[in-house]
Amino acid sequence: MFDALNEMGISNGMITSDGITILLCVVSIWAGSRLKMIPSGLQNAVEWAVGSLYNFFEDIMGKEGCKKYFPLVASLFIYIVCCNYSGLLPGSGHVSGLHAPTASINCTMALAVVVFIAFNAIGIKEHHGLRYYKHWLQPFAFLLPLMLVEDFVKPVSLTFRLYGNVFGEETVTHELFELFPVGLPVVMQFLSVLMGLIQALVFSLLAAIYIKEAMQEEEEHL
Repeated sequence: MFDALNEMGISNGMITSDGITILLCVVSIWAGSRLKMIPSGLQNAVEWAVGSLYNFFEDIMGKEGCKKYFPLVASLFIYIVCCNYSGLLPGSGHVSGLHAPTASINCTMALAVVVFIAFNAIGIKEHHGLRYYKHWLQPFAFLLPLMLVEDFVKPVSLTFRLYGNVFGEETVTHELFELFPVGLPVVMQFLSVLMGLIQALVFSLLAAIYIKEAMQEEEEHL
C-alpha cells in the first residue's frame, strides 16, 4: 500500500507525518475526555510537563503573549519532537511508509512558513492593521532593504537549521552503525534522543521570540 502511495508522489515522510498527526489528535481527544479535578498518574505527569513548558515560554513571550499564543508554540514543539523521534523507530528510512518527516526539507520548510505567516498575522492583529510594518522603516527608512531581508531570512533559517541538524544526525548515525555495529550505536541513540528534543526546543523557542518581537512595539505603548 505504501509503495502505491509513493508512486503517487506521497513520500514516506508525508505518510509518517500524517500518522503522527492522527496519533496526536486521538491521544489529545482521549486524554481530554478523562480529565480529573484531582490529577494523578499520567495526567499528573502531563500537567507537570505542560506547566513547565508554559513557564519556559512565559519567560520569553511575557504573560499576555504566552496566554494567547502558547498553544501554537507548544504544538510546534510537540509535533517536531514526535517527528524527530519517529526517526529512532526500527526500520525508519528503510521501511516503506516510515521516515522522520523533519529529515525532509519539505516538512521543515512548511513548518517555517507556518511560523512566518503566524508572526506576521499576530503583528497585524496586535498593531490593529498594517501599522505593524512600520518597523521596516525604523530607525531609518533607508534601512528598508535590510529590514526586509531580516524578516524573510527568518523562515529560511528555521528551515535549514532543523532540516540540517536532523538529516545530518541521521546520516552520521547510519554511517556509524555501518562501521561500528556494537556499542557505539547505543551511545548514538542516546544522543539522538537528546538532539531530537533540543532541535524541537530551538525551533519553538525561535518561533516564540519572533512572536514576541511582533507584539513588542504594541506592548511598549501599553
